[in-house]
Amino acid sequence: MIYHSTRNSALSVSSAEAIAQGISADGGLFVPASIPELTAADFEALKGLSYAERAARLFALYLTDFTDEELRECTKAAYESGSFETPDVQEITRLADGSLLLELWHGPTCAFKDMALQILPHFLTRAIRKTGTDKEVVILTATSGDTGKAALAGFQDVPGTRIMVFYPEDGVSSMQKRQMQTQEGENVCVCAVKGNFDDCQNGVKAIFTDPEMQKLLAENGMQFSSANSINWGRLVPQIVYYVSAYVTMLEKGILKEGERFNITVPTGNFGNILAAWYAKQMGVPVQHLVCASNINNVLTDFIETGIYDRNRTFHATVSPSMDILISSNLERLLYHMTGENDAQIREWFGALKSEGRYDIGTELRNRIQAEFSGAFYDDDATKKLIGKVFAENGYLSDTHTAVGICAARAYNEKAADKYPMLIASTANPYKFGAAVLEAIGGDTDADEYEILSRLQERSGMKIPKALAELKTKKVRFTGSVEQDAMAAFVRETLGIR
Repeated sequence: MIYHSTRNSALSVSSAEAIAQGISADGGLFVPASIPELTAADFEALKGLSYAERAARLFALYLTDFTDEELRECTKAAYESGSFETPDVQEITRLADGSLLLELWHGPTCAFKDMALQILPHFLTRAIRKTGTDKEVVILTATSGDTGKAALAGFQDVPGTRIMVFYPEDGVSSMQKRQMQTQEGENVCVCAVKGNFDDCQNGVKAIFTDPEMQKLLAENGMQFSSANSINWGRLVPQIVYYVSAYVTMLEKGILKEGERFNITVPTGNFGNILAAWYAKQMGVPVQHLVCASNINNVLTDFIETGIYDRNRTFHATVSPSMDILISSNLERLLYHMTGENDAQIREWFGALKSEGRYDIGTELRNRIQAEFSGAFYDDDATKKLIGKVFAENGYLSDTHTAVGICAARAYNEKAADKYPMLIASTANPYKFGAAVLEAIGGDTDADEYEILSRLQERSGMKIPKALAELKTKKVRFTGSVEQDAMAAFVRETLGIR
């Protein structure tokens, strides 16, 4: 499988090169030259397999310069090493209204990012060897909360790598911050940025594409890569869990062969819902994709109008992993839907950088609306939904999943189709304990650990061990920088000034 840059279709790299580089030197994202198709027989062959076995077979379609044995080694290490609390890795739960929750947060950091970031280090270390480099790889990542901890945990003490994570100083939950600040490992570094997630992401992209920084790295035997979903090695595992979910629903009799269903995804950077779109292109019978946002509703407006405009007020919300105004993975979707028109992508994303907006026009907007719809909800609606679902089902939802449930229910009320709805559940509710406790009527006048205890007492849901242990862990990283000082921080930390 060959990969092209969204900003230069003439550029061709292998899957190993795409993973090792993370992002193209021209600022574009790597995409597969073609999307593999699965038949009914292929889905049938995936039944009865473990999650790791399914993943290995599906990765083989995209990562064609990895051997089958290498892929089995990677998937076994990621998904069968005991790091996930459930043997099935992901779980499907039915709510009282008939909708289905795809729980993706049973990994070591209690968020859906573990599904990809437990395997990315295994991909990356092999990809580096395949590209013939002996350079130390520096993982440079911006996070709106969950990616940071999941990436840190995945790359902790991995030989030949260092990882640096930037997060918005006041833009993550207290538990997310604590997870990152206490991260162990000799090769990890965490730094807060005085700004929002988009400031972090823009800063990281600027560092990636800075020729002087690239020269310094090369002179010191280093190269950058990314653990964000801009890295194809992060995105392809997300495609896997949607394909696997469909197979599981067939096995359990939830769906019949070929029966269509809808998917709702709470999203900010567009990677998770894009993975569902890729699964649809592969043959998973998805009828419609619902993009759920919080009050930072840039994606909802884009889907409705065809105009992407980040020139708006940024809001810090109780669903901070969606507090994003620049959704990077949308570039991949637009590249595919314009027939790989790299010139158009350069024009639009150049305008986004210089003017903060672009307009895709009526024809493409209509095509996107045929596959996607968007909806957004504020914090009050999010908390009310958490309380409502808890009262109806005794089920505790985190703030991001709650936004997804809101959007799914609204879509189901209006839609002419009555297909089953699968909702991506992206985090354990204890990661956002204060908001969740308040939503089910608890008193939040306490520190974060007492809040967890009160939430457990009120809900009966056990506190994840990984979060309970944070109370006694040493805080290692407390610094913060301005956005324009991020590059200097990287140079100083790496000792390449």
